[in-house]
Amino acid sequence: MLIFWICVAIGVIVFGLMIWSIINYRKSKGAAPDVTLVHNTKVEFAWTIVPIIILVVMAVPAAKTLIEIEDTTRSELTIKVTGFQWGWEYDYLDDGVAYYSRLDHQSDAARELASGIDPNSVPHYLLNVDHPFVVPVDTKVRLLVTGADVIHSWWLPAFGVKKDAIPGFVNEAWFKIDKDKPGLYRGQCAELCGRDHGFMPIVVDARSKEDFAAWLKQKAAEQKQAAAPATPAGGAAGTADNAPAAAPTTVAAAAGGAGSS
Repeated sequence: MLIFWICVAIGVIVFGLMIWSIINYRKSKGAAPDVTLVHNTKVEFAWTIVPIIILVVMAVPAAKTLIEIEDTTRSELTIKVTGFQWGWEYDYLDDGVAYYSRLDHQSDAARELASGIDPNSVPHYLLNVDHPFVVPVDTKVRLLVTGADVIHSWWLPAFGVKKDAIPGFVNEAWFKIDKDKPGLYRGQCAELCGRDHGFMPIVVDARSKEDFAAWLKQKAAEQKQAAAPATPAGGAAGTADNAPAAAPTTVAAAAGGAGSS
């Protein structure tokens, strides 16, 4: 933004002088061309040196910003982001939590041809997901961005992050949300990745560090429980195997009684 305002100032000065010259030295006011005009060494020196000084001054903050954009050191949380047709997978590498994020069901239903659903009635149409990407505020979050099938692009304008997700290759990016700015941030895939390219939004749910820690702990427990093998019914099986020989007769008698009734 600093570079932007410098460019605005330069544009105002340059175009202001051009417009002033056009208005004040026009033919209708009697202005005549100066056929004796010769080069002015001082003016040419000035309009060469001044732009050089401006570029050097602009290069310092620009170079600093470019270096910071690529500096993923001292990150506090590393998350692998994988793009696929058509959605995102978020893998919290150090915490054993991973899940998929896709277009929410309401938007998915409304987008169907002849669905009869008014898109204006769907909150955040095509910009909502079933499982948001949860991150803490006031934390430097490092992203490892890759692709599972074709090239995608993880783009979140509010963070100034746009990284291609390329199969077989890992790109790095980072962001840090201000402590006083929790909430939802929305983005999209910015690469033409197939026929449903427009239906893979990104939603980041920024929470306080305490809320994030509680969410991560709960999510890890849920996924650990879901991944655990089913406990065999050893007690029930043992009872059936060791049942006395009269047990089948009892069951048959009970069945017969039920049939009689």
